[in-house]
Amino acid sequence: MNHLAELNPAQREAVQTLHGPLLILAGAGSGKTRVITYRMAQLIASGVVPDRILSVTFTNKAAREMQERATALLGKKMPKKPLVCTFHSLCVRILRQEITALGYPLDFAICDRGDQESIARTALREIRVSEKSLKPGDLLSIISKWKTHGIHPAEAREAAENDREFLAAAAYRKYQTNLKNSASVDFDDLLFLTQQLFRGHPEVLARYQSRFSHVQIDEYQDTNGMQFEIVESLVRLHRNLCVVGDDDQSIYGWRGAEVKHILDFPQMFPGTHVIRLEDNYRCTDKILELANQLVKHNRERHNKKLVAHKVGPNSVRISEFPDEETEAVEVVREINWIIKSKNVDPADIAILFRTNEQPRVFETELRRAKLPYVLLGSMSFFDRREIRDLLAYLKVLAHPEDEISLLRIINVPARGIGSGTVEKLLSRAVQQKSRVWQVIPEALTDPQLPPAARMALNQFRNLILKYREQFLAYPQQMSRLVKELLQEINYEAEVRKQYDEPAEQDQRMESLAELTNALSQYESRVADPTLNGFLEDSALTGRDEEIDKDEQLSRQGIKLMTLHSAKGLEFNRVFLVGMEEGLLPHRRALEDAEQTIPEERRLCYVGITRARDHLTLTRATSRMKWGKPRPTMPSRFLYEMTGRQKPLNVEGEEHADEEHETEPEDVDAAS
Repeated sequence: MNHLAELNPAQREAVQTLHGPLLILAGAGSGKTRVITYRMAQLIASGVVPDRILSVTFTNKAAREMQERATALLGKKMPKKPLVCTFHSLCVRILRQEITALGYPLDFAICDRGDQESIARTALREIRVSEKSLKPGDLLSIISKWKTHGIHPAEAREAAENDREFLAAAAYRKYQTNLKNSASVDFDDLLFLTQQLFRGHPEVLARYQSRFSHVQIDEYQDTNGMQFEIVESLVRLHRNLCVVGDDDQSIYGWRGAEVKHILDFPQMFPGTHVIRLEDNYRCTDKILELANQLVKHNRERHNKKLVAHKVGPNSVRISEFPDEETEAVEVVREINWIIKSKNVDPADIAILFRTNEQPRVFETELRRAKLPYVLLGSMSFFDRREIRDLLAYLKVLAHPEDEISLLRIINVPARGIGSGTVEKLLSRAVQQKSRVWQVIPEALTDPQLPPAARMALNQFRNLILKYREQFLAYPQQMSRLVKELLQEINYEAEVRKQYDEPAEQDQRMESLAELTNALSQYESRVADPTLNGFLEDSALTGRDEEIDKDEQLSRQGIKLMTLHSAKGLEFNRVFLVGMEEGLLPHRRALEDAEQTIPEERRLCYVGITRARDHLTLTRATSRMKWGKPRPTMPSRFLYEMTGRQKPLNVEGEEHADEEHETEPEDVDAAS
């Protein structure tokens, strides 16, 4: 194939290794997405039927990029295409075909976070546990941890490690029962129930084992135990599994990711062919010197070393300041100078930090300097009140029996259906072992309800029936119907009532416009659009941080973000701030150093390798704690990456107004 000429030798070897277990160790900036895509094309050229190839990644954005690259290589007219998707969307596909084996209907709903909290609150009430003893959000975190480790409600009591988890074990059973009774699953269930299917129904597993002859997994270092089990089950017969990842970028242990999956891959799959992609096309040689020097201090890792293809003799600088305010002042002063004297685009600059508290002083200084900036990682688009309201309307139009969504919007905007009326509806539904939607018709003739409430209920029911019919009749016009629905319920008046500031009101309405845009894009992208299909897309996308990250990255300004948020991104200039013990590595890591320091070191490595051309590492020698300045210790990572034994000297005024890549002193800092 002609495109093989575009690849370096290691990439070409990976693309041409088509059978058996294959581990591709892809260092930062080494072109792994190109390798995965070209390998799909090579499989097809060798005679593999396209739709028997499965490529799995972790975010919808990555899946879309891979799909687009594959289409560009293979052509749009190919009748069958490889399946490129996330773990969760793969599991949705399987469950939509097979979930009846577990006692769920095929048209199950996928709960969002708000729905989950409502069900968790109900479960806690049913076991008479107050929110002082266990908050709904904390219960969900515990349940999520258990589901990630494959622990069922019946096993939770034995898994409980403290009193709170003992209470959670009792609530878990209620939570899962209530979910199932409402024909719903939560996000963790997508993997959890697929695992149950594969374990308990061999005929289902056999269908999917024969469905795919070749499987590829991207970002393999981020897989958890359940994802590993699902993948291992799928490839058990043919073992044509290619995994791509970098153990040096495994930074999601707190989410359940287990670095051992990539470290032990050759032992788990005997006969594995290992290929290292070590050519880095992103960072300068000086930046990579620091990265390589740092990460080699992790004892448990695959042996590899990134090789730079760019030279930048003055590309690294390390600075100390007396306190965190001076750190922020001087960093912002330097950024201001770079932007104005070098005509650098603010969007090419990133300030990276370990904790969510650190950016406050930087924001203050950036505002003072009147520099544009974007703080990534604020509230998710799908968590905004107005988006949750509109999605609740759409869920009710698709499934009127969805009680959680129905109760959210039955009086939003206010239409005269008060809490007393809702209580009576709930009571009637419980007595009849029915759903609220199903008891509304007879409630319309109930003399115990005030006439005004009955009229409001009737109008609400007619509204839902009218739009339900239209969404079913005109699936290609859903975006138009959403606009009409918002106008009919006068949701804009609700926004004006909830928020005083005109700018906030406009922003909220723009969010609704953005959701309407998403509907429109869905209609044009999908051959057979349905409301259910869009809601499923939204449920999966709502957990995909990349969507919100993309929206925030598209805004003009200096980017402020945590190191975890920065993974997968790159910037011309990076300021990695707060290089101190207790911040990086984080103080929690110091409590369990054997387990967590290696992950903190990998996190620092990720931060360093985000920089293309210029990297500045900073620390404060003292930091405020409980209103008093406390001395800090330099991060051990500074010593590890530079080979120095003593703290660095403070750099302050003399460099603040000079472009650091021209300073000979800065070269010494990295050497």
